[in-house]
Amino acid sequence: MTPDIWAGAASAMLLATNLGSMALAARRLRRRERLHASRGDPVTIIRPACGLEPFVEATLASSFALDHPAYEVIFCVDRADDPVVPLIRRLIAAHPAAGARLLIGGDRVSGNPKLNNCVKGWQAAQHDWIVLADSNVLLPPDYLEQLLKCWRPDTGLVCSTPLGTRAEGFWAAVECAFLNTHQARWQYAGEACGFGFAQGKSMLWHKPFLEEQGGIRALAAEIAEDAAATKLVRRAGKRVRLVDSPFEQPLGRRSAAQVWRRQLRWARLRRITFPLFFAPEIATTPALPLLLALLAARASGGDPLLAAAGIILAWYGAEAALARAKGWPLSWRIVAAFPVRDAMMLGLWLLGWTSGTTVWRGNTLPLAAKGGMADGRAEAAGST
Repeated sequence: MTPDIWAGAASAMLLATNLGSMALAARRLRRRERLHASRGDPVTIIRPACGLEPFVEATLASSFALDHPAYEVIFCVDRADDPVVPLIRRLIAAHPAAGARLLIGGDRVSGNPKLNNCVKGWQAAQHDWIVLADSNVLLPPDYLEQLLKCWRPDTGLVCSTPLGTRAEGFWAAVECAFLNTHQARWQYAGEACGFGFAQGKSMLWHKPFLEEQGGIRALAAEIAEDAAATKLVRRAGKRVRLVDSPFEQPLGRRSAAQVWRRQLRWARLRRITFPLFFAPEIATTPALPLLLALLAARASGGDPLLAAAGIILAWYGAEAALARAKGWPLSWRIVAAFPVRDAMMLGLWLLGWTSGTTVWRGNTLPLAAKGGMADGRAEAAGST
């Protein structure tokens, strides 16, 4: 085979892989249908919180509007002077029948501040079914039903990726492009192929199972609790499952710097915890197939512009079609964000191989090459 044929074949293969991931995700994902309470298993919801972020009152208040017949809510905050504390106290007072609790203080079981914040809630939980739900997740009324319905005999953990919604401004649209048709799409495609990965936004555990594996402290084995959860579940011979449709994370307004820092942190965490899966991420943008298509067209005497247009239209057209089919946020702003996201991903992938420092929820976290992470205080508040 001549070089132009090799380049053309490689470009077509990368494009087909990308389109195949969208097809797998589209088949696995389902539009959410409202579920009514069908099983009475009592559930504990643990919601770690830190600082005031966009829509935090709405997301935390959604904890009190669930259809499930028996559940408790435990809010966990590391420090008594955190600005989110008065809001939580006000919400608890407004819903006295819920019996919600606020626990303050941290258990330093790891360098992961979120995990440290959750330990006290886990220890105080009254029920065997426990959900760890981030404070910026908007819980629908059938939240617990959606999680519980996915549990099977071979399940070790049920999770949900975040679905970016309520984006204000262009850079929040870029965040949506990262979260929805890229990251969520690949996670659902991976689960469809038997490679389920945990996602820390919403995690449903059966407490006896996790206790048998070492309890919540076992999630300190990795720099990120969802990576530790993935490996723990797989070692136990169980599967990580995703809900049929992801739960919303309202974004509000984002700056370019906020999006970059957040995505760089996640890129480095993925490289540290799953390097063999991180390495091929460079091929999940259209950069390589586009370059190969241009080389093939030029070498064969074809029209490079036509080849490039074909790659771009197929790639981003499929993304837009996936968002539209699933009822996810879709606008011209989000479509315009697709190539910006992919340009950022090239730099993120390269820098993902380095160590460095990131800020998470007000904590300065050194990310070491071998997964070490030490927590400390930062002057400016971070975000999830």
